[in-house]
Amino acid sequence: MGRLLQFEIFRYNPEDKDSAPHMQTFVLEETTNMTLFIALNRLREEQDPGLIFDFCCRAGICGACAMVINGRPGLACQTKTKDLPETITLMPLPVFKLIGDLSVDTGIWFREMYQKTESWIHTTKEFDPAKEEERMDNAVAEEIYELERCIECGCCISACGTARLRDDFMGAAALNRIARFVIDPRDQRTDNQYFDIIGNDYGIFGCMGLLACEDVCPKKLPLQNQLGFLRRKMGITAIKQFIRK
Repeated sequence: MGRLLQFEIFRYNPEDKDSAPHMQTFVLEETTNMTLFIALNRLREEQDPGLIFDFCCRAGICGACAMVINGRPGLACQTKTKDLPETITLMPLPVFKLIGDLSVDTGIWFREMYQKTESWIHTTKEFDPAKEEERMDNAVAEEIYELERCIECGCCISACGTARLRDDFMGAAALNRIARFVIDPRDQRTDNQYFDIIGNDYGIFGCMGLLACEDVCPKKLPLQNQLGFLRRKMGITAIKQFIRK
């Protein structure tokens, strides 16, 4: 017989006027290689069909099952119960709009983020489908790929002290996105143009450097390196602008 796990799960449905935020206790027997994803599905199937949470891929790729697990943002599908104590507290990610229980809407935040960062290649070149694809150095392509591995789970935003205090802060996901275009040779934006987007208090200079974002990133993205890279680059750009004045 496995351990009896006690789950303390946040419950609240903002669409139900009779619903009030509260914690509900569930008890479930642990099975071999059980993940929180498996446990939550069992709870919904066996004990409460109204339990609200998100899932999709079950493989740490979609980011849908992100939640706060014993005070730390993470993915339910990647978290095994054997690595947790017998009492497990589950909360929805802060910062994002709550849909219900453990489900939040990260889509609105990321759509607005892509608009703020102008997340597309800026170039004056016209696309010619008949031309051979433009070559890129392998090392640069690998750097871009590394930053493109973000699954938009929202863990880094929820762990960020600045984002928790200010809803206008862009957060590590947005700054990582900018870094991806800064190193892309196809993007023709200048440092001054990037400075207009992130060279301010709600961009790179609003980061307190706590680096909780990198600590909780399920894909282990090098966020610390990118934040440092952008801070130096935007700092130098600010000095150049000041000297020109």
